[in-house]
Amino acid sequence: MKQPDVLVIGAGPAGTAAASMLLSAGFDVMIVERTKFPRFVIGESLLPRCMDILSECGLLEAVTEREFQKKFGAKFTMGDKICDFDFSNQFTKGWNWTWQVPRADFDKTLADEVERKGARILYETSVTGITFSENEAITDIENTSGKQKIKSQYVVDGSGYGRVLPRLLNLDKASMMPPRAAVFMHITDQKRPDNIDGIRIQIAVFEQDIWGWVIPFSNRNTSVGVVGNIIGKFDKDNCADFLRGVINSDPVLKNRFAESDYVLDPQAITAYAATVSKFYGHRFVLTGNSTEFLDPVFSSGVTFALESGMVAGKLVARELRGEKVDWEKDYVLHMKQGVDTFRSYVNGWYDGTLQKIFFAKNFEQDIKEKICSVLAGYVWDTSNSFVSKHNTALTSLSKVIGYYQ
Repeated sequence: MKQPDVLVIGAGPAGTAAASMLLSAGFDVMIVERTKFPRFVIGESLLPRCMDILSECGLLEAVTEREFQKKFGAKFTMGDKICDFDFSNQFTKGWNWTWQVPRADFDKTLADEVERKGARILYETSVTGITFSENEAITDIENTSGKQKIKSQYVVDGSGYGRVLPRLLNLDKASMMPPRAAVFMHITDQKRPDNIDGIRIQIAVFEQDIWGWVIPFSNRNTSVGVVGNIIGKFDKDNCADFLRGVINSDPVLKNRFAESDYVLDPQAITAYAATVSKFYGHRFVLTGNSTEFLDPVFSSGVTFALESGMVAGKLVARELRGEKVDWEKDYVLHMKQGVDTFRSYVNGWYDGTLQKIFFAKNFEQDIKEKICSVLAGYVWDTSNSFVSKHNTALTSLSKVIGYYQ
């Protein structure tokens, strides 16, 4: 077997973005993927920032051809209160739409495209060990053909929830985020409204720290989930009853989904937040959920996966060409800028700060546009004060709103 220049672990968005950048730079890339595609994974709502990344990675055309459901914004509800965000009304100049995607189809589209570009993908292949030397990495893999060793100059970990290198190299670290859970399913959507609400993603607040998502797909099925402080409120045997019960507590959702059939049986993930002690090391870099995962509330997961994969791919290519790379500045600080910004918004969501802002009687348009840019994924635009001052701006605004209500 020909040995690659770079071995990528995982064929999801982070791995394929990195692979595509490396292929365009002229390097030989092999991807090892534990599962067989298509396979189900959660994280189905993209952000407009993803469009910039897909374009730069040369993957946008392949995704466009799939005709996924277009996403133009998001609707937040709390009882009879509504807050709409339209991506065409944002502070940062960028894409004003993106997609809502069944991830099984989206991820396979990306994987097929990088394979078409020249990457070799070994599906149903597990990584069982790894050793680094001065000049190479030796990765132990195992599949139906047996055990093999792959020599490469570099390893990019895009293994997502599998967290291969964090596990093998003891890089896992306790997350600062409280343990929460998500229960979700795909269902038929026979009563989908004919207006914009029929295709729009909706975030419904049930309690301050419990919320639900509705993500319609172009195939007429819809993803529905409940997230938050729900650990202990369900078990694996009653996921369906719990999810149905929460949905039925909202009259609008009950009317729409009460008679829906399962397309994907209810599933659950618990204590999903994760982080690591370092993002890179000698001849390896971590990307996507292998580094850090916050929360699904603002759909940042795929954005961070694509962003980290794209940036890591560019930097690995530079290093392999003999250039000096400042990984701390160009990768770690860059990614932490985005992660830390979204962390402030996630924390603000669960402590009620953001809900007070979103559902205020007077939500000033210029402020709404700046927050909309964050929700669109433009969390590296530090000319936006709600990015550059993310750790204080929301709290300050909430206090002002509270004073005038």
